[in-house]
Amino acid sequence: MKLLYLIPFISAFIGWFTNWIAIKMLFHPKKPVTVLGITFIGIFPKRQAQFAEKLGKLVSEELLSFEDIEAKISNPANIDQLMPQIDAHIDHFLRVKLADQMPVISMFIGDKTIQQMKSVFMVELKDLFPSLMKNYMGQLKKDLDLEKIVIEKVKGFSTDKLEQILNDIMAKEFRFVEIIGGVLGFIIGIIQVILTLIS
Repeated sequence: MKLLYLIPFISAFIGWFTNWIAIKMLFHPKKPVTVLGITFIGIFPKRQAQFAEKLGKLVSEELLSFEDIEAKISNPANIDQLMPQIDAHIDHFLRVKLADQMPVISMFIGDKTIQQMKSVFMVELKDLFPSLMKNYMGQLKKDLDLEKIVIEKVKGFSTDKLEQILNDIMAKEFRFVEIIGGVLGFIIGIIQVILTLIS
């Protein structure tokens, strides 16, 4: 009869252990292992290539698109933030670099002329930047395949790296699954004891 009361604890251990094994089987074994004619391999090592392809497609289509980047960098508000730096650079060029490279010409360019030239350059550059960024992003999109880059990077991850990443993110959730297995096992054990006692 005393052994009967051990059933909930045994069931709790079995529940915890089976969930612990299930979590471990996400990553292990990392290479195919054949036992009694059945081949075992962890879910992530087995599906790493498919995972990489799905993640690559998700990143390139949903999370990070060239259209979003283009819209951001060609946004007039963002270009306005760059203009003071460009203004300072042009000012330095006209006052210092031009005087070094072409001293004769610089003698005929006074402060008023420099201000006028800067004003013309700034207006022209502000008009030029959006189309320049658009053309640059179009070329970059052709040269840089985000989906392919992500796929190759993830495929190149070691299974140890993938396990570490997922454990860092989901350690609490994995522990919760293990505990739930133990709790459910314990409850099932209690139910078994009650059914045995009343039968």
